[in-house]
Amino acid sequence: MATSSMEIAKLRSRAYVKIDELSKAISNGLSLQNRKMGIEESQSSAEHIINFFGYSTRVIDNMLEPEDRDVFYTMEDLGILETEREETTLFDGREWRIHYWLLNVLRVLELAEMNISNKVEHDSRFDIYSEIPDEYWKPGE
Repeated sequence: MATSSMEIAKLRSRAYVKIDELSKAISNGLSLQNRKMGIEESQSSAEHIINFFGYSTRVIDNMLEPEDRDVFYTMEDLGILETEREETTLFDGREWRIHYWLLNVLRVLELAEMNISNKVEHDSRFDIYSEIPDEYWKPGE
């Protein structure tokens, strides 16, 4: 089904993503890096991320736990999230930095729309393993 230029412009001006779009973007983004994630796992990751952002595109970094931050760094590698910092001067003259995570809605939509084949390409470098007899793969008795 073809998408009109008006519909594309409307999508790109949107300031939120749907869970299914984010889930597909995560799965496709990881596939581009030759990493795989199951449907249930990408759905769970999308829900986890959406719980921070809601209908916003920006969250403050200090609300994240270390495990959450690790997930956010992975999403940054995919282009799904970006970072931003703001500096302000406190009353006593010290500089204060505030770090934010930004949801890259356009990149999420771009990744979600990609048609990525889940087929694993055959790598002939590993053909040698098919020549090894099955009994060599079994643990000792």
